[in-house]
Amino acid sequence: MFTRPSFGLAEIAWRWTFGLAAISLLTFSVLQYLNTLPVGPGDLFLLRTGHPLLVSRAIAHILQGSALRATKAAFLLLLLLSLAWVVIASWSRLMTVSALVDYFHEDRAKKAELADIPKYRPRSPLGLNLLRVAIAAAATLGVFGAFLLARAASPATNPAPGSASLIFLTLVMGIFLAWSFLNWILSLAAIFAVAEGSLTFSAISKAVDLWRVRSVSVLAASTWFGFAHFFVFVIASSIIAVPLGFAGMLPPGIVLGGVLLVVLLYFAAADFLYAGRMAAYVAMIQSPLEPIPPPGPPPPANSDHPSNPPAPIARMDRDELILSDTPILPEGSN
Repeated sequence: MFTRPSFGLAEIAWRWTFGLAAISLLTFSVLQYLNTLPVGPGDLFLLRTGHPLLVSRAIAHILQGSALRATKAAFLLLLLLSLAWVVIASWSRLMTVSALVDYFHEDRAKKAELADIPKYRPRSPLGLNLLRVAIAAAATLGVFGAFLLARAASPATNPAPGSASLIFLTLVMGIFLAWSFLNWILSLAAIFAVAEGSLTFSAISKAVDLWRVRSVSVLAASTWFGFAHFFVFVIASSIIAVPLGFAGMLPPGIVLGGVLLVVLLYFAAADFLYAGRMAAYVAMIQSPLEPIPPPGPPPPANSDHPSNPPAPIARMDRDELILSDTPILPEGSN
């Protein structure tokens, strides 16, 4: 993270570029939608009164009949943004992970002075990012289903807002945890797709194997970077109270600019930490496990008594003809 900050800057660059483009497109779409709404003289008169009840009635009359058009436009916009994110995120992950693999290959070659380092076959994690979008859509539908179940638990004839809130929050928490774990597995599998050229489901299998075999190392990296992210969040939350404290004395533009600056710095630090955590995962993948020695006899407790004593020297039998001192005379001789 500190020797090669370009990795973190690259992560910030592609995320912020897509985020700025998405926000601009959403803003333009909302403005174009508002321009299509019919505003009659009566609605304009109610809006100018400033009375909350009259203003809400005017807005309801203006939006009447446009819900279906807004839903279609929002669905089309989200679909196109999702496809654009899949392409951009896949290309960016291919570039960043390839650079990290090259960095660790170079580092291994310098340390071990190796001439031949096994090459990797990078593959685009396009299928994994499509699965991430599908899981996010499923989680969104799950939240909507949780709302319907909570609403059914509190009918109008026998309302139970406490039970409905408990059911909704419990289901949403379970959906969030499941989505977070699956999204983390797929983001980890994208590293295998690039570093080892694995296909979609093969990369998922290798990500699960990494979690199973090196659960302590993976959990340690995730925990420490999670603590760092939480620390940055606490610092940003404390700093953001400074411009808000001068809201009554400074112009709104300056206060809003200060809040926006703190938010951008927080997002930059979060993206930088994400790049560091990804580099930690790549380092785990590129560093093979130490081979386990085969089982054998325990080492000797005392060096004066070795575990493998020398073989005893066999005594010579002097009665043997080969080793006797009596000469062997030929037949017929005295």
